[in-house]
Amino acid sequence: MFAVVSAGIIVVSFSLGLLLGSAANRSISLGFYFVGAFLALAGLFFGNRGPLRPVGEDHGWRVGRGLRSASREEQEEAVATGALMAVLGFILIAIGVAVDSRFKLI
Repeated sequence: MFAVVSAGIIVVSFSLGLLLGSAANRSISLGFYFVGAFLALAGLFFGNRGPLRPVGEDHGWRVGRGLRSASREEQEEAVATGALMAVLGFILIAIGVAVDSRFKLI
């Protein structure tokens, strides 16, 4: 799954870089930066969900108090999902740094 996402980032970033006249490694590194930053930020928000959930299966907007306490499993799942997204985001940012020609790693 991670390889498919990485390949998609490379293809889309390279294509946009060609359209904008940017260098290939710079456009690919920017793609990894953007997607990594988005995932890290999304992980922060997913991991910090509160202890309340909507009542019912529709999860739509309700007028009134349609809230219930989240179960322990729901809270653990929210934290685990947020942590996974944040870690993947930081890995993608690290890949972007490795690809970027402006930084010499060795």
